Amino acid sequence: MMIQPREQQALEVYFKLLTVKGFGPETFVQRTSFLNKLLPLLADKEPGGGEYRLAIEVMMDSVAEEDWPESLVIAREYYPFWINDLKAVAQFNKATTKDQLPIDWKPIQVSLSSLWHTVDQEKFSTTDSWAIKGYTKALRNENADQTLIDTRIKLAKILLVRLKDAPDKSNKIYRTTVDATLPLFEVKKNRRLFLVVVREFFHFWSGNPDADKFILNANTVSML
Repeated sequence: MMIQPREQQALEVYFKLLTVKGFGPETFVQRTSFLNKLLPLLADKEPGGGEYRLAIEVMMDSVAEEDWPESLVIAREYYPFWINDLKAVAQFNKATTKDQLPIDWKPIQVSLSSLWHTVDQEKFSTTDSWAIKGYTKALRNENADQTLIDTRIKLAKILLVRLKDAPDKSNKIYRTTVDATLPLFEVKKNRRLFLVVVREFFHFWSGNPDADKFILNANTVSML
């Protein structure tokens, strides 16, 4: 399937902006490789979040596990150009001062099975323990059943284990860790549940005083 003019034009605008930012030719290698596979999947699709998310889900099935974080960075960057959202493109232009690729740090590769069977024996820092307790309490206050609570807390702990070797605590590190953990969930229903959990748990991990307001109210989630 060929790349259509709309997708090609969006690609050219995207690359031109990065060039103006002073990013060298090496920054385009991984972007070109990923987008050359993605763009044919977008051909003749109505520009919007739903179609884009579906195309990304299909695309990511063919991406190597170790390349997920970089690939999702590219997918997020290209989206406003594809839908021709001038305001979002302007915001991207303003916010982009440093190339996000290559990603400086990613958690080590590990199997979901090994994490699942050992996470309950892990020791967590005081800060992380408070985040877990806060999340647990919030779920109980919503009258969630114990099975739901246990599953969500276990998924949150898996993320915390993956974050243990991170060089700092930041939103970017959190997202990179989530992106690197997603491919471990081969069953898409479980992957979506993990996304729900990490988006809820983020507010406790980051110390948001209004974290309780984000519990059990997710309608749709996507890896973007």
